[in-house]
Amino acid sequence: MALFRKINWTVRHFLQDHFPLCFVDKDWLKWKGYKVDWDNPRDINEKIQCLMCRSDTSMWVLCADKYRVREYVESKGLGEMLIPLLGVWNNAEDIDFDLLPDMFSIKCNHDSGSTHLIDKSSGFDPDALRSSLARDLKKKFGYYNGELYYNRIKPLVIAEEWLELDDDSVSSTIIDYKVWCFDGKPYCILTCSDRSRETLTLNVYDLDWNLRQGVLRPTEHYRDGKGQIPRPEGLDRILEAASILSSGFPEVRVDFYSSGGKVYFGEMTFSSLGGRMNYFTDDFLVELGRQCVLPVKG
Repeated sequence: MALFRKINWTVRHFLQDHFPLCFVDKDWLKWKGYKVDWDNPRDINEKIQCLMCRSDTSMWVLCADKYRVREYVESKGLGEMLIPLLGVWNNAEDIDFDLLPDMFSIKCNHDSGSTHLIDKSSGFDPDALRSSLARDLKKKFGYYNGELYYNRIKPLVIAEEWLELDDDSVSSTIIDYKVWCFDGKPYCILTCSDRSRETLTLNVYDLDWNLRQGVLRPTEHYRDGKGQIPRPEGLDRILEAASILSSGFPEVRVDFYSSGGKVYFGEMTFSSLGGRMNYFTDDFLVELGRQCVLPVKG
């Protein structure tokens, strides 16, 4: 069984590296029952596949890197929005947790899902955390969903300051404000709140903070928040920064947090859920797709 899995992964990696369109078509057929329409893509999932497979993703490598994106944010004059950095390591074994504050966040820069929020007063096992991060550093995250540009990011571990949850927050966890942008034009805001390993609450708002109803496809994991997130005080700043950072990209999701009356930059995501988003309705995926103008093929 282990040998079969190894052979299967080897074949998948070979297809992704050398025949990415064939790989996507194979997976798409299994998922959706049809192949990607490469010549006339309609929804945002299909257009993300076209961008990943047929466009220059060199800037994606920089901006999807959770460490090097800081250079990009600084270059756009938005350095004050960066979460203070506490440390950077090539190897998890080199992390000295005694030098870090009582509360901090730590994660890899080249993947998704490796973030740990640490509160030393609650107790944590430094050796177990190092082992977990060491395993994550070895992952070729780009192979998981065909997002090969992630494989070109040099893996690192970074630690950042802990962002406090505001006293009046309606969420049990800090709220993500994820702004969908198309070449410098914000279009809508997806909020993520009450995050846990099992569930995540979503809301979608327009730029005036009106709830977009009927655009979510709730599941056991993705819950419909039904508009319980109040308009953030820093919304204008969020939209301004999202416009600056997304300029020149056909589509990108720019994420922000709000803590202590200040807006912080989170990350830039070019292929949300690997371009296989299942939490939006088909109609809304097409609506987002209409906003994305693909580069003219040379």
